[in-house]
Amino acid sequence: MPIQITMPALSPTMTEGKISKWLKAVGDTIKAGDVIAEIETDKATMEVESADEGVFGQIVVPEGTEGVQVGAVIGYILAEGEKSGDAAASKPAAAKPSAASSIAPAETGKPAAPASAMVPANTAPAKAAPANAVHGGRVFATPLARRLAAEAAIDLAGIVGSGPHGRIVQADVVAAKAQPRVPAAVIPPKSASATAMPAATSLTKDRVQSLAGGIDYDLQAHTSMRKAIARRLTEAKQTIPHFYLTVDIELDALLDIRAKLNARADGNYKLSVNDFVIRAAAVALKRLPEANASWSDDGVLIWKSVDIAVAVAIDGGLITPIVKGADLKGLAAISNEMKDLGSRAKAGKLKLEEFQGGTFSISNLGMFGIREFSAVINPPHGAILAVGAGEERVVVKNGAPAVATVMSCTLSVDHRVIDGAVGANFLKIFKGLMEDPLGMLV
Repeated sequence: MPIQITMPALSPTMTEGKISKWLKAVGDTIKAGDVIAEIETDKATMEVESADEGVFGQIVVPEGTEGVQVGAVIGYILAEGEKSGDAAASKPAAAKPSAASSIAPAETGKPAAPASAMVPANTAPAKAAPANAVHGGRVFATPLARRLAAEAAIDLAGIVGSGPHGRIVQADVVAAKAQPRVPAAVIPPKSASATAMPAATSLTKDRVQSLAGGIDYDLQAHTSMRKAIARRLTEAKQTIPHFYLTVDIELDALLDIRAKLNARADGNYKLSVNDFVIRAAAVALKRLPEANASWSDDGVLIWKSVDIAVAVAIDGGLITPIVKGADLKGLAAISNEMKDLGSRAKAGKLKLEEFQGGTFSISNLGMFGIREFSAVINPPHGAILAVGAGEERVVVKNGAPAVATVMSCTLSVDHRVIDGAVGANFLKIFKGLMEDPLGMLV
């Protein structure tokens, strides 16, 4: 029977994607591990490998198609002896996409059913997440787990998945079957009012045009990345109680040391002010662990690693590559790593683990001449540091006016996690390191 190629879930937040490009043509021989397509997710464009082998029999979803739901059939692979007509015959009667994972089940050494044909290329295996695999009303489970659950009349929504990103696998269903069953009659129905959210006013293009006075416009369609940015930032501003702290930092000593270090670099590195910002923030977070934290309903998570996500502008939006273990790296290592991450981010070549996660964010608009701004927290981080431009300002030194190069930095803080005194203490340490940079070199 032809093997279905389904739209894979390439990130925990992905619900739909775009087929950017098919890299195999109908009739091509496909081996396990071959890259067969490029898919644009809500984060980036990623290459996807085949988990099966055979002959590429049919393209169901042509390249360029947007809004393809996770689990939807996008193509077919034919096994030995099968013909292209077999793929059409096996096409599901209903066009509704399945929410099943397109990634091969982790609990067996081979696919348990021919509903999986793609796995993400060049991504590190995700750690098992002890969380329910329900995302946006969709239950993520392997095809084998779904079949076993259906046979045992088990509701997958009530199972905690142990697979990648909380995905439900065979072992989870087997464990659920062994548990005593509670009669449905004794389970109180969930109150609709307890979970109902107020409906937002629909902003269709016609409504927005009307609000703008009916003027003409050109419509630029939303990309998957732009939709994700809008969704996440709206969620952040609606659910995270932000407060803001601003500090002015004199940069003259730092600029002097930066020039001396670059002069002796011999081409091995070229330090920027942003490299010092990353290093100083990392050292400050190491010295003040309570600022390197995130909110959860179970308690505040104090992170044991200092992983700093740095906002990088790319076509159509922005992405936040991560300098992992930044407190353990010197300025030269941070500088070279950021140059590599930034160039690959703009080329769309980052791996998932290189831009998903982190414990703290930095957004620097100083190179655009922005004096000061407040950034929106990037969940699940507890804070984000907004960095403005270094500029000459008049300051008072020893009771007399003087000129110094000053940079304003604003810390946006999640008040559920970090109190005002902790945020102020972080900025005090950060300012001290930036104004006396020798302290961050040891």
